Amino acid sequence: MIPQIHKQGSHTPGLLYYLYGKGTHEEHVDPHLVASFDGMSPDPGRDPTATKKDLAQLLDQPLHLLTADQRPDEHVWHCSVRAAPDDPILTDDQWADIARRIVAATGIDPHDGAGCRWAAVRHADDHIHIVATLVREDGRRPNHHRSGKRAQAEARLLEKELGLWQVAPGDGTAAKRPTSAERHKAERQGRERTAREELRETVRRAVSGARSDEEFFDRLAAAGLLIRKRAAPSGDLLGYKVALPDDLNKDGEPVFYPGARLAPDLSLPRIRERWSGEADDARAVRREDAARTGPGSPAAARRGTASAVWRAVLIVEHGEDAVVAAHIAAAGEVLDALAKTSAAHTRLELRDAATAFERASRSHVRAVRGHDRALRQAARDLVQGGPALGRGEDGATTAMAIDMLFFLITAAAHWHARKGHAQQAEAAARAAEHLRTAYRAASAQPLGVLYQRGRRLSRPMLQRQTALLREALPELAEQILAEPGWYALAATIAEAEAVGHDPAALLSDVAARRELGTADSVSDVLVWRMRRTADLPADASHLPETNTAGNRPATRETTTRPSAPGRRRSGEETARKAL
Repeated sequence: MIPQIHKQGSHTPGLLYYLYGKGTHEEHVDPHLVASFDGMSPDPGRDPTATKKDLAQLLDQPLHLLTADQRPDEHVWHCSVRAAPDDPILTDDQWADIARRIVAATGIDPHDGAGCRWAAVRHADDHIHIVATLVREDGRRPNHHRSGKRAQAEARLLEKELGLWQVAPGDGTAAKRPTSAERHKAERQGRERTAREELRETVRRAVSGARSDEEFFDRLAAAGLLIRKRAAPSGDLLGYKVALPDDLNKDGEPVFYPGARLAPDLSLPRIRERWSGEADDARAVRREDAARTGPGSPAAARRGTASAVWRAVLIVEHGEDAVVAAHIAAAGEVLDALAKTSAAHTRLELRDAATAFERASRSHVRAVRGHDRALRQAARDLVQGGPALGRGEDGATTAMAIDMLFFLITAAAHWHARKGHAQQAEAAARAAEHLRTAYRAASAQPLGVLYQRGRRLSRPMLQRQTALLREALPELAEQILAEPGWYALAATIAEAEAVGHDPAALLSDVAARRELGTADSVSDVLVWRMRRTADLPADASHLPETNTAGNRPATRETTTRPSAPGRRRSGEETARKAL
């Protein structure tokens, strides 16, 4: 339940005419009074003899106790209270009780003294509007200081009592929600999202890995947005506005949104902080760019992303708050870039993950930029590498990157929870769930190939792999052996050994660096960590079979056909038979 205190006004009849009217886009249905200060106020919606003017005069009557110079310039207090989309439809009596609780909590009409006159109007199933006159019955002004926070606190109590969706306490860093008018306009135009939401996502993606104003605005233009820049008399750029070409107002003009109205961190000064933090590294950046012969492949960008994310997890778990905040914000850029460049079968979930994590990327802990350069470079490489095909090495490295990102986003959720950032922790947790789903889609084919390769290992080889696992990871070995993914891990261990790595040391190293408790499959996680660390191809489809005695010769059919889940046996069972 979201209460919102609107800007104070000076014309009570005007607000009542809007609330009892059809709405800007005829979205008001059956406007009527559900509660008022005395329980007997006239209701222009249900009483044919009552008028909006009658109700306005009744509410404004305390103003006449004051002389003209004593009356406040803006005496109209307006609060809307909206239920969550999944909440049950509340009755008029329930909304009446909610209205009384809100005006008492905010100081508009407290139970222990003279209050203001107010009325609560309902014109939709999911919300009410409360109108009050900011002069009490005794002619004094009400104590409604910090009424927004007081209303939010009361809403949290109401949610528990009424069994409604419980909103996490906010901290004022959330992006502005679309208005009712914006939502109705999107519905009429057949849009899935409002213009504000589409613009926010597009601007976020344009920021990912950008290094200058010019590059940022070039990306906005390439995305098809209309752009207006605000400059000082000196010519210095101060800000910007963006619009969708087909989002027009009643006069047929594009509707522009300043960056700050899309999200607090999308104003031009806040965006510039991202690349200004890299100013000290400008020479290194130029050398790095000069060394590039052109954009890398999507697979190479994803491998680089996995490496950068791997290092970032440790920083988020143990770094200073300002540095952690920078890495969390940069993680949002990586998610945006990965969603923009991934194949169709993972793109939607990755986009949803990026959208959810957007709320987790901001808090009152101010980020110190520059330390997050590796993650921002990863986002830049993803964008420059271009769209991945979703097959072969592209698809397998996408799974690798998503697997690493899951742990980074989970670490961010834990950090926010420790700091008491409830909304951010919840948003990061939701993003992690979307990443789980995207990972399953991305990893099915490459892990299926590795699974089949592991199943074809000889018994002596599998016996040796089992003993190695138990020696290197005694606390995890039995769990891993019971997972279907053990076969993929066994194949990876064999490949690492074949190219000269010490498999026991490598396995111990990748298992010790990060926690594994949040993993659905420990063996899957170890597969990607080992393949990245040992620089093994993420896609094993075209690799020759490991040359071990007793291996079944590889064929096109056995190499590419996915495993049948119903025919899988646990690695523990195979190990017992090998023994």
